[in-house]
Amino acid sequence: MPHFIPGKQYHDILRAVERFPMGVSVSALMRMPELGLPKRTLQRRLDFLWNEGNLRVSGQARSRRYLSLASVEASSPVLREEPARYAAKLDWLSMEGRQIRLAVLQPQAQRGAVGYQCGFLNGYVPNVTFYLPQELRRNLAEIGQAGLSDLPAGTYLRQLMDRLLIDLSWNSSRLEGNTYSLLETQRLLEVGLGVTEKGTAETQMILNHKAAIEMLAEQADEIGFNRYTICNLHALLADNLLANPHAAGRIRSRPVGISGTVYHPLAVPQKIEECFERMLVTAEEIEDPFEQAFFMMVHLPYLQPFEDANKRVSRLAANIPLIRQNLCPLSFVDVVQADYVGGLIGVYELNRVDYLRDVFVWAYRRSCVRYSAVRESLGEPDPFRLTHRAEIGRVVREVVDGRLDRMSAARHIAAEASRALPAEDRARFIEVVETELVALHEGNIARYRLRPAEFAAWRGAWK
Repeated sequence: MPHFIPGKQYHDILRAVERFPMGVSVSALMRMPELGLPKRTLQRRLDFLWNEGNLRVSGQARSRRYLSLASVEASSPVLREEPARYAAKLDWLSMEGRQIRLAVLQPQAQRGAVGYQCGFLNGYVPNVTFYLPQELRRNLAEIGQAGLSDLPAGTYLRQLMDRLLIDLSWNSSRLEGNTYSLLETQRLLEVGLGVTEKGTAETQMILNHKAAIEMLAEQADEIGFNRYTICNLHALLADNLLANPHAAGRIRSRPVGISGTVYHPLAVPQKIEECFERMLVTAEEIEDPFEQAFFMMVHLPYLQPFEDANKRVSRLAANIPLIRQNLCPLSFVDVVQADYVGGLIGVYELNRVDYLRDVFVWAYRRSCVRYSAVRESLGEPDPFRLTHRAEIGRVVREVVDGRLDRMSAARHIAAEASRALPAEDRARFIEVVETELVALHEGNIARYRLRPAEFAAWRGAWK
């Protein structure tokens, strides 16, 4: 029990908020005689309960509303799951991240409209302000080291180029709602064959990622947080995808909206230009590469300097300091779209970075594991792979035994996922099996009880 909130008062406030399932303002609570608190005292009590995770908030200033945990959980289908399953899904989230997650899960009608806050950017002082705590930055530096810090910028990226082109192009596109599978992405990038029924926009998005990643690799010693790099990244990522082709690589001069949020970005072109330049100058002055990377993941989407593709630009731009210092790249492996978007909404509407920071840290640790930069940060075995190891092994063997090519394999894996797994596990199952097939080589085929002759025959068809 908080020592500076009397016990009875503590419970009275919580019970009072629970009477308003859609949220309650401070002024409404002040009219409740059983509380009888001055406005400033009540505000302090409410803010303490919110910071402690006992209440949730929506909106800002006069539109701010306080909600009980029971009200938030009742409004969210995700949170109506059994407690053990829900907790397991969130074991990588900090308490602050969970608070923001709950807040952004509220219906938009309960979240007050907000606009761009210049103070959020202007209040950030490079190398004084930190979104990533010191211990976390130190940990990321340890697991991201590849032993190539003395070599020219981009050395590590070029060593991983074939694999990273596929991983980052697929994962970044997937976070935009692209429906290409991992194997279909590999086939497109390696052979140049797209999937007709997917549509040209999805194919173009993946090819654009490839071009942008290649630019970062080829110009590793020149890229930075400057207008040339960021605008050209946008031009490559947005190529042939904008209604106005002249908008590619240009700072927008018209208002834009973002679906799924009550946030409204800046609309005045002059202010957008000013904030864009300040953002770049601030980012370039940050010394820590991970703080730099995360700063861009926060502020570039928040500003929305381009007409579209801002999130894509921010994800690739986050790799710039990692490429320059030969650290493990960030490919967003295993990131769930809802968590990534939820983290951004927390930034948009609350100017709080905790949820997105948790996503960033999770993604970077998984990327380090994927590229074998280090092994010490890998915790317990992936519970999904452990649970479905028999099904994963069976499908991998079926693809190899059947000598299936990439397209046939993708169809077979999707069919087996639909047949054998519940709907919520199918996408993850497809990703795991496709990843295993891409990584299959003579040195690891024994774990799937495959013989060299079987593997060689399949590889002939796979190519």
